[in-house]
Amino acid sequence: MRSREAGRVLVRRLLPQRVAVAPGHCRLLGLAGSVALAAGGATAGALPVGDALTPDSGREALGLISTYFGLVLLIAAWWLLGREVRGPRPPGPRSLLITLATWAAPLLPGPPLFSRDVYSYLAQGAMVHARIDVYTHGPIRLGGPLADQVAPVWQHTPTPYGPVSLAFESAVAHASRAEPSLGVIGLRLIALLGVALMVLALPVLARRCGTDPSAALWLGGLNPLLLLHLVGGAHNDAVMLGLLGAGLVAATGRWPACGAVLVTLAALVKAPAALGLLAVATLWARRVEGRRRRAGAVAATAALSLATTGVATAVTGTGYGWISALTTPASPDNWALTSTLGRATGALLEAVGSGLAPLAAPAWHGLGLLATAVAIGAAWLRPPRPGRCTRWG
Repeated sequence: MRSREAGRVLVRRLLPQRVAVAPGHCRLLGLAGSVALAAGGATAGALPVGDALTPDSGREALGLISTYFGLVLLIAAWWLLGREVRGPRPPGPRSLLITLATWAAPLLPGPPLFSRDVYSYLAQGAMVHARIDVYTHGPIRLGGPLADQVAPVWQHTPTPYGPVSLAFESAVAHASRAEPSLGVIGLRLIALLGVALMVLALPVLARRCGTDPSAALWLGGLNPLLLLHLVGGAHNDAVMLGLLGAGLVAATGRWPACGAVLVTLAALVKAPAALGLLAVATLWARRVEGRRRRAGAVAATAALSLATTGVATAVTGTGYGWISALTTPASPDNWALTSTLGRATGALLEAVGSGLAPLAAPAWHGLGLLATAVAIGAAWLRPPRPGRCTRWG
């Protein structure tokens, strides 16, 4: 027993003690990471085809090194800041918002990072402006320099995005005259508006759910995934998340009807946001007493959602083709768990000579949908305490 206790004392002495890192130092470390990411993107980012520099393997290699070095710095800064958020003197929401702006600023003028999806948005916007049905044809139908910017895998793919997404994509494509660099800046500014709406909603939702606002901002607003995907990549998920957050703020407050409208608009950017309508209906039903009134709240949520969809579709004039286009895959060989299991199972069945191999992927996709439905049903019948899901301590 004495030797075991002596070993524990030795381990405690050898292990480094927790060293406090000032939030300002984390801010500077993350800023260095963002600058390195932006510098690397200048040669290794998703550059416009016509603006690309003469191929140089050495320059591209340096760009990749700078990009991934910046990513490591940014993740380290975020992790260290998270330790301070959970510490005895956590930084306040205002300090965290300043940090977010500092980290995002170097990414604004640079090219898209890790994805060429923003060029797909521009091409789709130009197609809408040219009155080409984006729910039937891929960007290849548009042709020209802008369609050349789209990744080859998406050249023939119809868009699965809703009328709200197509509305701002068409506006940016028209305002930028389909010039790729200007279009990227325009869509990135719209993405920033979505991010701003989301980060403003996070502290409000955290307080109403009994969770620390600083922890919510750190986890949901400052994480590197948001900076790279929404700011660096200018993805339309930013607008979806901003509208979704605003809708939940309205639903948890005194305006559940407004919440239903905002969440529906988020779903008309990208369809997965429609799951937020379940939360709106639940919150609205809890505000009233009696089964009839609760059923009326659920019915009102559905009616407002349908009305918002009809008005938005009529205003944009893009039609309802996005419903059938929802079957468009995220990617032909995506790494979703069900797709990965489907491919592995299919390969195994082919190896043993079974004729069931083509059914493997659909079967796993069906199981995934079933598991999702069960999880949603369980949350509906017995919703977890919000603070238990997001509190950090």
